[in-house]
Amino acid sequence: MANGTQNGEASPYVELDREAWAELGASTDQPLSELEVERVRGLGDQLDVDEVQQVYLPLSKLLSLYVESAGALHRAQEDFLDRPTPPRTPFVIGLAGSVAVGKSTTARVLQQMLAHWPAHPQVALVTTDGFLYPNAELIKRGILHRKGFPESYDRKALLKFVIDIKSGKDEVEAPVYSHLVYDRTDEKVTVKRPDIVIVEGLNVLQPPQVRPDGRTGLAVSDFFDFTIYVDAATNDIRQWYTERFLRLRETAFRDPASYFAKYATLSHDDAVAEAGRIWDEINGPNLSQNVAPTRSRATLVLRKDPDHSVRWVRLRKL
Repeated sequence: MANGTQNGEASPYVELDREAWAELGASTDQPLSELEVERVRGLGDQLDVDEVQQVYLPLSKLLSLYVESAGALHRAQEDFLDRPTPPRTPFVIGLAGSVAVGKSTTARVLQQMLAHWPAHPQVALVTTDGFLYPNAELIKRGILHRKGFPESYDRKALLKFVIDIKSGKDEVEAPVYSHLVYDRTDEKVTVKRPDIVIVEGLNVLQPPQVRPDGRTGLAVSDFFDFTIYVDAATNDIRQWYTERFLRLRETAFRDPASYFAKYATLSHDDAVAEAGRIWDEINGPNLSQNVAPTRSRATLVLRKDPDHSVRWVRLRKL
């Protein structure tokens, strides 16, 4: 059921349980095949066609409404300014959440589903991993162990990227990150005037920084048209991280080129202990100190259960 109150008082959010949310997409055909769902599923995510139908189809419908409404507002504003209507700038969606919570899968699913709507067939997906400083720079700054924390990103470059997108530039480039070698590469991904851009990353909802003189600058999130936070209980995310680490130990870590090849030879118990150490020293503190506090800034929150399925959805009222 939908709930617009908290503790009996009016709330700026509408919260819907899974059943009520799923009903919002019941009259619309789910466009992704089982093969497409399999293709976008992340390692360890329990995504299936039912989850896509019940959770991501209604979300894609809602986002499509926002995109079309933004287009109408754009045309009205240009009429008000009494000037020819230029092409509308891309609609930018920011998507945040913890390591191992499934935000990358959510981003890929939304990219595929939104591209099926005829009003906006061109949907680009950019992850902020590419804007991490190269390992050499992180080592120079003494923060390689804090990779993923806000200070490990080239925030000026990321901000410039999003500003260029919202300025309507024909082509905008973003750096590419390799999880195999655990570093940025020399590759670039080019975004060419898409209808929608999804920007996915740990800290994309961070508020503006306060400068030494007390002034605040711009934040990447200032240029988002809609924001999503993928949420779950911390203990569940920690367990998912450990399970993913064990799967990687049996797959990607066995590649000699992998930065984490040293973990491939660990015993099961040692791998569990190492995953727990990494979580407790890096990912857990980053989540509690930097990522989770941005949840309240999101337009929409997807809350997951221990089995990875979305249990409820919270949407900020207009």
